[in-house]
Amino acid sequence: MSENKVIDGNKVIGGSFVIEDTDYRTITTPEDFTEEQRMIAEMTRDFVNGEVLPNDEHLEKLDYELTVKLMRKAGELGLLGSDVPEEYGGLGLDKVSSTLINESLARASSFALSIGAHVGIGTLPIVFFGTPEQKQKYLPDLASAAKIASYCLTEPSSGSDALGAKTTAKLSEDGKHYELNGSKLYITNAGFADIFIVYAKVNGTDFSAFIVERDLPGFTMGPEEKKMGIKGSSTRPLFFENVKVPVENLLGEVGKGHLIAFNILNIGRFKLAAGCLGASKEAIELTSKYANVRTQFGTPISSFPLIGKKLAEMNIITYVMESMVYRTSGLVDNILKDIDQSSPEYGKNSAKGISEYALECSINKVFCSEGLDFVADEGVQTHGGYGFIQEYKIERIYRDSRINRIFEGTNEINRLLIPGTLVKKAMKGELALLQKAQALQGELLSLVPGQTFEGTLEEETHLVAMAKKIFLMAGGLAVQKYGLTLEKQQEVLSNLADIMIEIFAMESALLRTQKHIDKAGEEKVKNAIQMTSVYIHEAFDRIEAAAKQSLSAMEEGDMLRTQLSILKKLSRSTPINTINLKREIAARVIKAEKYIV
Repeated sequence: MSENKVIDGNKVIGGSFVIEDTDYRTITTPEDFTEEQRMIAEMTRDFVNGEVLPNDEHLEKLDYELTVKLMRKAGELGLLGSDVPEEYGGLGLDKVSSTLINESLARASSFALSIGAHVGIGTLPIVFFGTPEQKQKYLPDLASAAKIASYCLTEPSSGSDALGAKTTAKLSEDGKHYELNGSKLYITNAGFADIFIVYAKVNGTDFSAFIVERDLPGFTMGPEEKKMGIKGSSTRPLFFENVKVPVENLLGEVGKGHLIAFNILNIGRFKLAAGCLGASKEAIELTSKYANVRTQFGTPISSFPLIGKKLAEMNIITYVMESMVYRTSGLVDNILKDIDQSSPEYGKNSAKGISEYALECSINKVFCSEGLDFVADEGVQTHGGYGFIQEYKIERIYRDSRINRIFEGTNEINRLLIPGTLVKKAMKGELALLQKAQALQGELLSLVPGQTFEGTLEEETHLVAMAKKIFLMAGGLAVQKYGLTLEKQQEVLSNLADIMIEIFAMESALLRTQKHIDKAGEEKVKNAIQMTSVYIHEAFDRIEAAAKQSLSAMEEGDMLRTQLSILKKLSRSTPINTINLKREIAARVIKAEKYIV
């Protein structure tokens, strides 16, 4: 395959990883962090350890005053202004740095969510779409937490269908304000927020966004929701009864609220993935330490192979998550680096740049939320009965993790978006998806059977290439068979999404490990090599199964047998001894008592 398709000579087109190869030297990995970026992460961890964790019990009981006090301390350190331009009181950091902050805050549990909602979906709509006057008025206070932000999209009758909102906004006869009526549901930070980004339909039709201040007459809220997890975060419903919002608080343009909502959700999905990564690392640390001190039959349970298998798999999936998250942050940084922060168009240009990777943001969100669920579940299982007791933090990580598959668009919605976005890009001529699928037919005749692989990760590189061909075969057939009705075939779309997610996951780990080998040599990267090999071989089997299921849904009889024969050619591989590899990986995790690369 050819190298990744680029924009403006050096910026990778979103989604092109499915049909192009990527040079490992071009990706961002954790091994590339600068000293300054490492210092930012360390400062964040010090803040969490020194200020948040000592207050953990009180925060978990939903202490508004304490939450706001600690958010202001975080603001003093600059932790809330990473995405706010310097001229408005922020730091204007690169996305790798702000991602590191997000990941490092994860140990703060519900408090991390309060900060995340404030700095991400609460503040960024003004950063990207606010007028100069709106930015000057609100951003300095938001960067310092003098004022707290909240994001209000979900309604009782509209969740994933955001455009189905029923909250209305009517322009007054004198043209000085909009009158809001309606309600919002499950609003994070509602109990103590000062600024609310509220979506409503002007005249009942034009979906628009507004900056609503807390003290406006007619703006009220209901009681705190009693939640399964994230108990230390505020979640309340909001009600608007003839709330008069000044016209200067319209955010963006009338009828263009969807552009704000969907772009902000892209960023929210990516930031959520970084938080899941941080929580997974903590779960591994808690679980490996527990496994070393808990004895059964006179020996630490960490010595039992099935416990070791759990720790190895937890570490492997977290390595893959980390590889994906920082690869994506590097893509975003690369597309934003030439945008002038002082330009009036900075926000819109930045949002447009980030939207290039909407597909990758969805992939990160789905993979990392499900990855954390797996890690947390295995952590609880390793703790046994203690894992079910609130005294042990793994119990809270387990409960808190569940919301991530619902937040920022459910994983089902994101799975439909992933292939749907790819097809739209292809239809616009941005990606040669259909051309590649057609060219594959000729390639299938020349596939070399029974190849042998001797070099490090040589077979894994081949399997990633074959995975892309399997996607082209199954995806090309789906487009050909269903055409414009493809969106109704949700099971097939979900399978295609899973294949795309696995391709991005496999390739991200592979490229990171190859880059690390190039810098440090194979001997120092043995653990990463083994984790990459295990993940790619197991993921490849899942890809084959998803493709087989989709083909069986699309074809039957002789045509199905022909397609399955092609799939068998593409999915030919030699099994590796994953049991032994996982034992070696587990031994290192058990010794280190934490996530290790």
